[in-house]
Amino acid sequence: MKLGVFTVLFAQKPFEEMLDHVKNAGLKAVEIGTGGNPGTAHCNIDELLASSEERKRFIDKVHSRGLTISAFSCHDNPISPNKEKKKKSHDTFVKTVRLAELLGVPVVNTFSGTPGSNEDSKYPNWPVTPWPNEYSDILNWQWERKLIPYWKEQGQFAKDHGVKVGLELHAGFLVHTPYTLLKLREATNDAIGANLDPSHLWWQGIDPVAAIKILGKENAIHHFHAKDTYIDQDNVNMYGLTDMQAYTDVQTRAWSFRSVGYGHSMQEWSNIVSALRTYGYDHVMSIEHEDPIMSIDEGFRAAVKNLNAIIMEEAPADMWWL
Repeated sequence: MKLGVFTVLFAQKPFEEMLDHVKNAGLKAVEIGTGGNPGTAHCNIDELLASSEERKRFIDKVHSRGLTISAFSCHDNPISPNKEKKKKSHDTFVKTVRLAELLGVPVVNTFSGTPGSNEDSKYPNWPVTPWPNEYSDILNWQWERKLIPYWKEQGQFAKDHGVKVGLELHAGFLVHTPYTLLKLREATNDAIGANLDPSHLWWQGIDPVAAIKILGKENAIHHFHAKDTYIDQDNVNMYGLTDMQAYTDVQTRAWSFRSVGYGHSMQEWSNIVSALRTYGYDHVMSIEHEDPIMSIDEGFRAAVKNLNAIIMEEAPADMWWL
């Protein structure tokens, strides 16, 4: 495995300055936003698609520093009921897959998306309980009429271009658990997999190690985000895990994103690394930093330090003792 970073963290830095910063931190990979929620600070996708010379300059700047691109990321809602947002999200995804193929980037990360409750909806609807029965009816309609048809087509498109799709298991979107990821994968193809981020699993009550085992057995982990979550049980007792308070309300929120090691012990993170190795994931652990009580640099340095202590970079030895 290699240690990398999701470079939206350094969106304020020019591209080459960002790459130097990552290299000087001792990392080996970058995950770069191409649009949608991650933005385009380090990637002008239209410019790169239009010019082979620009693509060569772009990738040479990465490789000359001993870095690789672990993934392009364009997290958004490609099945949104908002037609303008849906089109923009879809177009960005298609362009990102094409650019990934041209530059040899193995994975495109995004969200599965969430539609409305019917064809006339203006806003997404994320059902999380089977009763009243309307919620089950909405969910079935969303999967059968929107989610599966879209990803059946786009999953094949990605596969035809030699690119894997990493769907982040994230609340608010239809694919947010190991079960929903595997359900969609079964209905589409094996280009569809997970961008597994344990921070979104912990607050749902899902053990990341167990999730790695479930998805790893199916070879369904395409990318990995290294981000932690702190769960404040006193606040959970008041607000529940589906806490709708703003992320800035750290004192009262039931849970908050944290830098690696500040939500769960390094023993738990060691178990995650070991599970990834055991179940066949040998790509990049990409640091994502959204810690509300740490600066960008301090949170980043903490994650690098903690992960460097436990990551397994070398291939396992033969069992010489047998």
